[in-house]
This record gives sequence, C-alpha cells and structure tokens, in this order.
Amino acid sequence: MTIKFTQDHEYIRVEGQTGTVGITPYAQEQLGDIVFVELPAVGKAVKKGDETAVVESVKAASEIYAPVGGTIEVVNEALGGEPALVNQDPLGTGWMYQIRIENLADLDGLMDEAAYADFIK
Repeated sequence: MTIKFTQDHEYIRVEGQTGTVGITPYAQEQLGDIVFVELPAVGKAVKKGDETAVVESVKAASEIYAPVGGTIEVVNEALGGEPALVNQDPLGTGWMYQIRIENLADLDGLMDEAAYADFIK
C-alpha cells in the first residue's frame, strides 16, 4: 500500500489498481467542521485534475479533485449521514471514494508523506 498527496490536499491510498481518495488531516483542519459532502456517481470516468466531490464546512465549500484518472468504483455512503467523519478520521473512515486507476503513471507527480509534510510547513 502506498499513500500519495496532491498540492490541493487530497490523498490517495493505493492498493494495486484501486485508489482510496479523501482530504488530508491538514485540509480538514483548515476547513473546520464538515457539514456536507457531495460525492461523485459510481461508474463516472474522470481525468486527473477533474473535480470529483465537494465538501462544505462551517467556513467554506471546497472542491475535491481526482489525483489520478480512472473510474469511480465505490463512494463512502456513510458521509451522507455523518459528514463529520471527515474531521474525525480523514485518513480512515472519512475517505470519500475509491477509483479504479487507469494509468499508474498518474501517481508519479504526486508527493510522498515526507514531501507533503515539507509542503504544508
């Protein structure tokens, strides 16, 4: 399993050809309490950089972008009734969707944990 990060503060946890996508702990701290999450449709094909989801907090709304291209396979239905999961456990139960990665080379431009930690300093 590998985890990579974007400059827009999304993460993707990769296992084989499947990536689990969400926002980083840093992003959820900046947004504050998440009150609504709009998730993509299962089966939707996306390109790297496409808007895939929206999170709304008490402070602002923020778009979530696809860190890789592929097809949305699963969405985290629990967020519909409990969007605060994003605040409580962004890297765990607060994930947003899983994507079938079309091209693993899309991961090449993303940051590893050390690079992301330097980025948010």
